Amino acid sequence: MKGKTNQQYDGHRILLVSFLCLFALCLLAQVNPTGRKPQGKTAKSKVYLLHSDVLKKSPKNPDPDAQILVGNVIFRHDSIYMYCDSACFYEKSNSLEAYDNVRMEQGDTLALYGDYLFYDGNTQIAQVRNHVRLENRNTTLLTDSLNYDRLENLGYYFDGGSMMDEENVLTSDWGEYNISTKEAVFNYSVQLENPKFTLYSDTLRYSTISKIATIVGPTNIVSDQNHIYSELGHYNTQNGQAELLNRSVITNEGKIMIGDSLFYDREKMYGEAFNNIEYTDTINKNVLTGNYGYYNDSTKYAFVTDKAVLTDYSQGDSLSLHADTLKMITFFADTDSMFREARAYFKVRIFRNDVQGVCDSLVFSSKDSCLIMYHEPVLWHEQQQLSGEEIRIYMNDSTIDWAHIQNQAFSVEKLDSAKYNQVSGKEIKAYFKGGEIRQVDVIGSVHSVYYYMDEDSTYVGMNKLEASTLNMFLENRKMKKISIYPKPVATFYPMLMIPEKDKKLTGFLWLDYLRPKDKYDIMEWKSRMAGDEQKKSSRSNKIPLPNQELFKKKTK
Repeated sequence: MKGKTNQQYDGHRILLVSFLCLFALCLLAQVNPTGRKPQGKTAKSKVYLLHSDVLKKSPKNPDPDAQILVGNVIFRHDSIYMYCDSACFYEKSNSLEAYDNVRMEQGDTLALYGDYLFYDGNTQIAQVRNHVRLENRNTTLLTDSLNYDRLENLGYYFDGGSMMDEENVLTSDWGEYNISTKEAVFNYSVQLENPKFTLYSDTLRYSTISKIATIVGPTNIVSDQNHIYSELGHYNTQNGQAELLNRSVITNEGKIMIGDSLFYDREKMYGEAFNNIEYTDTINKNVLTGNYGYYNDSTKYAFVTDKAVLTDYSQGDSLSLHADTLKMITFFADTDSMFREARAYFKVRIFRNDVQGVCDSLVFSSKDSCLIMYHEPVLWHEQQQLSGEEIRIYMNDSTIDWAHIQNQAFSVEKLDSAKYNQVSGKEIKAYFKGGEIRQVDVIGSVHSVYYYMDEDSTYVGMNKLEASTLNMFLENRKMKKISIYPKPVATFYPMLMIPEKDKKLTGFLWLDYLRPKDKYDIMEWKSRMAGDEQKKSSRSNKIPLPNQELFKKKTK
């Protein structure tokens, strides 16, 4: 400095350091900045002063044994070295204060930087303040207040900080980092930034070795692909694999998967759910439940098994469907030709207030809006029962357009416990308008039993008929016109003269005992009684299983 000798300059600098020492001692006497209870541990080794350009004592320092050090100060305690521009060294208490360009180094693995350091050689706790940076191999921790416990090998901050490695940047109000295990704990306003997602939490554990974030409190993980919510689990930030517990939730494009436990692979874009699962499609308004579920984001393929139930609420009145396994398969995904198939295997039971059904297996395709029931299918509507080898229902804007019963087609309407209107043929086609049936065509080997009533609703007789084709036209659910051709063979019996053998057509079955009573009854499969089985057919009535081995493996 111009106009001053080196001796004068050193005197001013020593006076400044003495003042800082006095201020720091007063502050430390009032506050325990560690935020922890005293360790109560003592160290046998001493802190050594290795170098200083200037070493003096100041009478103004409250500790007469304090040494004032200025210029290129170096200390050593065991294997750790401490560097600074100036310091106060308390040899008797085995402690020191360091100012400006503070640096602590332990081998080539740990470096700690800051503007101020108080180090106690007995407790081996270092308190570093202002512009603090801790570097441990590939991990960097930044804060303004850090305490480093050498005995526990812990560094912790309590006034906000951030930690970063090759994968992530983590910020929080409070944090702790274990130098030995490379494990970190973060509390309050925790945020983990990754190029592929952002994690928000209030409590989080993180390993800089495995890159696994351990979720121990309410946590949201947000990415372009999905949104994950969990309160307990593990998330591998490197490969995107998540193992989540406690009813965690994965949301993606209006689809929500919940389960007692979930697994999700972000890279391969698939998820699995276990026990009490719910897979909700808010766009198509349906819910899949069961005890095991699988969903692939890239192929749009999903299935649920073990007490699997589909609940569709798109039409106001919910329809519930149960099967051993329910699948959703997407063909030609992300193209103009894309369509989906919903499949149900096996022991299918359906309930809605206005319609109920059973079959062995079922498929619905969005390509032609057709629902097909396979192997001994039966449908009920009020007192009407429809059965055949295969039932096809064609939809138009989610309402029935027409239905087609193929082979051993049979329609039964129960009038009372002894009387049934019946019609059978090779096939039956029913056409609907506004949700009501308007026309029924029975084609091939037509047989019919029909009871007539007079105007006061008294039964007057029964007509038995045989023909090749029968067309019935209805209005307001009442017969308006009937066409039979070619020339039918018919017999009319007054009520008191009906032969017992002619009351029921060959193949007649009233299967009301199979009918689901409510949405809970669909869970209990009921087999046909002996003698009520459908006649054997050469046709194949079951849906062929794609990739049978994969299906078995996935449903175990």
